[in-house]
Amino acid sequence: KGDIRDPAAVRAAITHFGDPVDHVVHLAAAHHDFGIDHDTYYDVNENGAKVITEAMDEAGTAEITFYSTVAIYGHAPEPVTEDSPKDFFNPYGGSKWAGEQVFMAWTDKGVNDAGKQRRCLTIRPTVTFGPNNFANMYSLIRQIHSGRYAQFGKATNIKSLSYVENIVDATLYLWEYEGRANYDPYNWIDKPDLTSAQIALTIMESLGKNGKPLTFPLWLGLLAGIPFDIVIKLTGKNLPISTARIKKLFTAQTKYEADKVLATGYTPKVPLKEGIDRMVKWYLEQGKDEQAVWHIPPAKVAGA
Repeated sequence: KGDIRDPAAVRAAITHFGDPVDHVVHLAAAHHDFGIDHDTYYDVNENGAKVITEAMDEAGTAEITFYSTVAIYGHAPEPVTEDSPKDFFNPYGGSKWAGEQVFMAWTDKGVNDAGKQRRCLTIRPTVTFGPNNFANMYSLIRQIHSGRYAQFGKATNIKSLSYVENIVDATLYLWEYEGRANYDPYNWIDKPDLTSAQIALTIMESLGKNGKPLTFPLWLGLLAGIPFDIVIKLTGKNLPISTARIKKLFTAQTKYEADKVLATGYTPKVPLKEGIDRMVKWYLEQGKDEQAVWHIPPAKVAGA
């Protein structure tokens, strides 16, 4: 364990097994909506990338896979592809894009001192879900399972999703793909896309629940969220209900394209609805009795 802003910790990780590793897989990030300030996002996601590249150069390691995010696109107009404008609207998206630029500049330096070409495969997933993941999909499954879920409005907004097993499988495939550039970004989205309403119905089916969710007008949900907004503003607490969360779930469309990775010949192994079903089964068998452990990065590296 360590902090990617700590050069000694990163160097130790790269040489943990004696000889330097051949390939670094970079998943560490400042990510959560609450509890992280603007500068910490950039310190972890941008400066951490610089620390990693410097440690890799010292060790002679020339290959890295970096998991970025579709949040770098922000409000970019559809269809959102790898070449779309980077119109991020929060420090998470902005800092991940800054991290990507670090890796772009690093690969542009060409061959390292060990005579190896620097290469970076970048994966940009959307909302990621699967067994052992306690983020957005877990919360939705828990709400529906407990009977505390209600739909506000028609919920016809598309929510692109990324199933974790397919992300890993696509990554392994791209490692061997001969047409990959030295710096090569790929969106990962499981297709076909589902609307918020379809996602909820798919979860209900996997849970064995019949019928449709209780549905109310959107305006009623937004009105009910106002008291929670006030509490959030006054206390800074991360509450599960707010007008922003209601809009995000039932009206905001987050639709992205994955044509580039599919054009390489890759075919995902797990269909999207099967992925949802696998997560629901994990939830029923194990996940509902577990508690998430969140790791919020400190503003400064310990001992710095």
